[in-house]
Amino acid sequence: MSALRERQLATLARERPALVVVDVQRSFGDPEMLGGHGLDAAAQASVAAAVERCAVLVADARALGVPVYWVELGTVTPWRASQWLRDGDLDAPLGDDEPCVVGTPGAEWYGVQPLAGEARVRKTGYSGFLHTDLAARLRVDGIGWVAVVGLTTECCIQATATDAIQLGWPVYIPDDATAAYDVPLHAAALEQLALNVAVIGSSSELSGLWAGSALAADLVPAGAGAGA
Repeated sequence: MSALRERQLATLARERPALVVVDVQRSFGDPEMLGGHGLDAAAQASVAAAVERCAVLVADARALGVPVYWVELGTVTPWRASQWLRDGDLDAPLGDDEPCVVGTPGAEWYGVQPLAGEARVRKTGYSGFLHTDLAARLRVDGIGWVAVVGLTTECCIQATATDAIQLGWPVYIPDDATAAYDVPLHAAALEQLALNVAVIGSSSELSGLWAGSALAADLVPAGAGAGA
């Protein structure tokens, strides 16, 4: 481990952590809804594995008293600029393939679920901070740094993590708890994030950071322990 990384992780151990789970919803993670994205076998396996690791991290966070914030896409009306980017038409209506339309199966969580009382933030764009109260919630709760996990690496993970660091929160991204629909694209996105936005690691390292954090340890319920 480099001296810089040692300093980075040591700093995180002194601050209150949070887990931010982004867009682990059926439109983005359920194989039955991903047919139009052309995933090859490696990408399918990567997405499935990332969803599983997110579930493990959520369980670990709960056991260690680390707050979990759930960021979910909730489409209600057409996002005009996105419609233009995808179809060349600013005024196109919502199509049948629109992801995470509120009230449809695509908007449901996939492979992992919030518990009653855990913070949920509905977004209408890429970043969990855009036109939401996520930043205010983190500040009120005294959060010092965030781990960002979910789908997809080059899109909503990158946007959310970038806004987090720009707003003052150090960011940790476990590379096995996020994925893209193309494995090389996932790797390229992580490389870019590592340059400017986040410390990249693994879900097991992240759970170890939580367990070793005095601020997290103070919140561990009696008899609780980290997940596998």
